[in-house]
Amino acid sequence: MSAPLDPIVARRARIRRLVRVAQRFGYSAMGLAVVIFVVGASTGFPNWTVVVTVTALVVSICVLPVPIVLGYGLRAAEREDAARSRPPLSRDGE
Repeated sequence: MSAPLDPIVARRARIRRLVRVAQRFGYSAMGLAVVIFVVGASTGFPNWTVVVTVTALVVSICVLPVPIVLGYGLRAAEREDAARSRPPLSRDGE
């Protein structure tokens, strides 16, 4: 039988999974925009390349900010937890 999981740790794990998925989706949309832009530039920018490029950029701009900020928040919370679990240093360095 395993020890009960801390609800905060479990919540952070769920958020971390969602952040990863959202970042993959947002960065994939950005990558698609770049690839289609290159295809469009080499073929004289047909209408479909412009539509796909702009749509992919808008999707990435709308999706990426939230998971990026949440990812930084998760890392900061983990650093703070790690700092709290370390014993404090004495003033004389002992």
